[in-house]
Amino acid sequence: MLNGLFAAIPTPVRDDGRLDLSTLERLVAFVIDAGAHGVCVGGATGEYPHFEIAERKAIIRHVAGLLTSDRALLVGIGGPSLRHVVDVGQAAMEAGCRALLLPMPMFFRYEQDDLRAYCAGVSRTLAAPCLLYDLPDFTNGLSADTVVALLNGEEFIVGIKDSSGRDERLATLVAPPRRGEWTLLVGDDRLLHRGLLAGWNGGVSGIAALCPELSLRLWCAFEQGRADESARLQGLVDELIAHVAVFPAPWGVRIGLAARGIDTGPLPLPVAPERRRQIREFQEWLTAWLPRVMPS
Repeated sequence: MLNGLFAAIPTPVRDDGRLDLSTLERLVAFVIDAGAHGVCVGGATGEYPHFEIAERKAIIRHVAGLLTSDRALLVGIGGPSLRHVVDVGQAAMEAGCRALLLPMPMFFRYEQDDLRAYCAGVSRTLAAPCLLYDLPDFTNGLSADTVVALLNGEEFIVGIKDSSGRDERLATLVAPPRRGEWTLLVGDDRLLHRGLLAGWNGGVSGIAALCPELSLRLWCAFEQGRADESARLQGLVDELIAHVAVFPAPWGVRIGLAARGIDTGPLPLPVAPERRRQIREFQEWLTAWLPRVMPS
């Protein structure tokens, strides 16, 4: 069982596109010093389709070496083929990863039966704790019935990171009889407070990579029984998301981090003039907004 708030971090690169491990170290320290319960690499925020298998393994090993035993490493293992997924998963477990995040196949559309077979096959092959990673904006989406069937029927599928944004899921996945054995993590930052109210274990948060102080304050307020304060802080998270969402995910996180002094390198595509204007405006807004919402 995983409980807490885990920062889903971007992957820093140099101007030539190679991994920037020194900035990666700064980024891990940034979120851990703010109180994050762990770090997630290789998810959507980490832009996993952009990197070769060897690079992804290097990221996993490097971050694993930075974390103490009381901070969890979660690793997204999505890939274009079953062979790549298993290869990354094995490397993650060898590095001491606490759980694997298993997104669905991308690009082609599959039936729910196909996805059930895929998840069963990967998790049995790896024989390691896997969290389903429902990311329907970018991969095949999972139905609630498929999720429950896999959680009930597969030994190594131990929970879900739900980035579907479907708030009805919050109650649906708490209801089944074996709920106590599952880890339920909110993957859409807009639903974090509601997920905690519904009994979910926490979240894997891209916003926690950009503004970990705010996300962790929300978590701590809820843990301390101050639900009104948690709801107020969720409003600030939503305000930040509205500005981040102007950009393709996860550009907003990376652009915001640059404004905070952690430059994760060039964006993966050439930046159009209109985007440059949006980037300038967002960074100016963020620089003015952060002091107003952070505790003195």
